[in-house]
Amino acid sequence: MAAPRQLPLSGIRIIDFGHIVAGPFCVRLLADLGADVIKVETNTRLGRTGARRGPPKRSGSSGRTPHLSQINRNRRSIDLNLKTERGARIARQLADAADVVVENFSNGVMDRLGLGYADLVKTNPRIVYASMASFGHTGPRAGWIGMNVNLQAASGLMLATGEEGDPPIGISNSWNDYIGGLHAAVAIVGALSKRNKSGVGTYLDVSQFEGSVAMLGGLLFASGVTGKPPARTGNRSGLAAPQGTYRCAGNDQWCAISVQTDAQWQALVALLGERAAHLRGAACATVAGRHAQHDAIDEVIEAWTGALTPVEVEQSLKSVGVPAAAMRRGHDLAEVDTWQQVLKPIAGDSGIKVLGLPFDFQGVAPVAVTDAPRVGANGREVLRDWLNLDDATIEDLMHEEPA
Repeated sequence: MAAPRQLPLSGIRIIDFGHIVAGPFCVRLLADLGADVIKVETNTRLGRTGARRGPPKRSGSSGRTPHLSQINRNRRSIDLNLKTERGARIARQLADAADVVVENFSNGVMDRLGLGYADLVKTNPRIVYASMASFGHTGPRAGWIGMNVNLQAASGLMLATGEEGDPPIGISNSWNDYIGGLHAAVAIVGALSKRNKSGVGTYLDVSQFEGSVAMLGGLLFASGVTGKPPARTGNRSGLAAPQGTYRCAGNDQWCAISVQTDAQWQALVALLGERAAHLRGAACATVAGRHAQHDAIDEVIEAWTGALTPVEVEQSLKSVGVPAAAMRRGHDLAEVDTWQQVLKPIAGDSGIKVLGLPFDFQGVAPVAVTDAPRVGANGREVLRDWLNLDDATIEDLMHEEPA
């Protein structure tokens, strides 16, 4: 059998200055595509280096969080305090050997450290430098400090979720950080493609705020036309009816149902049997008609779903062509194909699985997942591999007093 072909980013070197979620997640995507990633961090600021603190802890993991393995995997770590002359000097040397730099500090931080794009491009014109400040580095919001909840409010997301009359409602799981990281990863791949043709790198000013706004495109377009905020429809839809989440048998068990066409409606009515006899007439034959009687229809549907498990509802509806999905929680998703076993967990950790990329390259084996490194665990090998330093020079650097 022929050996698996290389992953798309094999041979690309990336320095990860990221912290919290957005930067580390961006780099994780690139690492999963085969890039060689060095995470620059320091024991003096563990709370900002990306999920190294906070619950929940993994069983048998010496206090490490599962989130740490999920977004900081597949990279090596070097401990550099960038506020010292020694740390900044070594970081600049690594940048000279890198293809990509990723950072998501507040505006001006990297420039003050002498590690901004204008500093690094002088000695490495091929560098692709991605800055991921919450509100970008240019424009009227440049300099604003933002966290996930601020970005959700500023982007309008909080008034597009929930139902009319609800207070602003956000989405958990650092939605904006992941959106920012995804946009940055795409931008970096594009910049590398451009560099392959021009031989010159570029600076990428990635605004997590603007990425969040972009993901609300349809809602914002409609509001721009009408001059009104988007309607807050909860689980319902202006294009489909009935649609919603319906209570099923058991404690807090639900199934989501979405009737997209008149034919699907007829299939649902047939499945509901005599309890839906009064809904078979012309009044409910169209989406508009079903919207007018949505509450009454929901009562009939929930009278049926309440006697069945979510999976039974899902299977029954799918068998007649009606879109449905049982509500699943985290532990219900263990069978998802994208789970990958971590091959090299940190000593003392129990077996770990993480979610891999949700796509495959035909004929290319996925990257073998390695756990998130401990801070500074790979300092010597990084200096050897990237800077071609001999052991004596490395030892001198490792024991050099920080200035």
